Formats: sequence, structure tokens, C-alpha cells
Amino acid sequence: MRPAGRSNNQVRPVTLTRTPRSNYTKHAEGSVLVEFGDTKVLCTASIEEGVPRFLKGQGQGWITAEYGMLPRSTHTRNAREAAKGKQGGRTMEIQRLIARALRAAVDLKALGEFTITLDCDVLQADGGTRTASITGACVALADALQKLVENGKLKTNPMKGMVAAVSVGIVNGEAVCDLEYVEVHQFAITTELCRRDRHERSDDRRRAYH
Repeated sequence: MRPAGRSNNQVRPVTLTRTPRSNYTKHAEGSVLVEFGDTKVLCTASIEEGVPRFLKGQGQGWITAEYGMLPRSTHTRNAREAAKGKQGGRTMEIQRLIARALRAAVDLKALGEFTITLDCDVLQADGGTRTASITGACVALADALQKLVENGKLKTNPMKGMVAAVSVGIVNGEAVCDLEYVEVHQFAITTELCRRDRHERSDDRRRAYH
């Protein structure tokens, strides 16, 4: 029996909190609080004019991502990575995954020379933080891009489609989706699936545990 009696193909309740005009936070161009059950992630999208040096003069934009967990988002306190002086390998992997998934949803040429940074901060972790981050960051990104259109900086919205993600794993020999924390320690293989609303897979990552 899975937590909360869920069937193997049943996801937890998903909630996205924001309004198109005020977002979830005051200052970011796009922001949303995403909840996958008890997992809660604050996702913001920030717009800057200009692009990284390797893209200058190419007439296209860039989307990057940063990911972090609050010290007490987990059962026991974890020190901030900033206090350690460097990011862990897991953090860097997740940041790259989020950025790749969301770049696949945007026409970077149509974006022009703007850089959008997606910040995903885990407030509470109960499994699926990276898939929740991708899903929430997509909504924050869509709102930020729409503001560029409304402010006259872009003629059309470069968003090609929305992206959502869910985890899939093997627990006790059975395939299940949207794993909670208590299930994460039981799986043999897990995959994060990211899909555009046009039914195109934008990215997936597989990890094997022995």
C-alpha cells in the first residue's frame, strides 16, 4: 500500500498559487508557489537585459536556473550550501535539468537578447522536489514572458508550450509515479519525465541505485 492509499499511477494533489497580475511574490516578473502533496517549492522568474558572453551578437536569449533547499525543508537541518562554500553535485544536476527542460519550451531566437533566471527554493521536501520545481518554474516563466509582451519589449510570446514533470520509480518491484520521501529509499530505478503540452518529451534523467 502506497502512502495515503494512492494507486501506482496516481499523483499527489498539485496546487499552483499565483495570480497573473500580482504573482506570488511582489518583485519577481513571474512567481508561483507549487505544491506536490507536502512538497512545497517557491519558483520565481527574473528578467535581465543581455545574454551570457558566449551568446552575444547571436540574437537569441538564454534561460538558466538555480535550485536550493532551505535548511529545515527536510526532517533534520541541513547546512546551507553557501555556508559550505560550494554547491553539491546533486544541486548542480538539478539546476541543469530545470534549465534544459524550460529552454525546450521557449523559442530562444524569438526571446531576443534577454536572460531569464529561474530560482527554485524548496520550502518543504517530501519527494519530487525537482519535478515540482520544473512544473512551477514553467508557470513563473510563462508569466514573466507575458510581461515582456505587455511592456512592449517583445512582439509575441516566445513560449512554445507548457512543461510539467513527474517522477517514476520501482518500489517493491512495481512501477509507481510521483514518489514521496518514504518511497524514495525503496526504489531501484527512478526517472523524471518532462512533457510539453504538445506531448513532446523535453528531457528525462535516469538514476540507478544498487
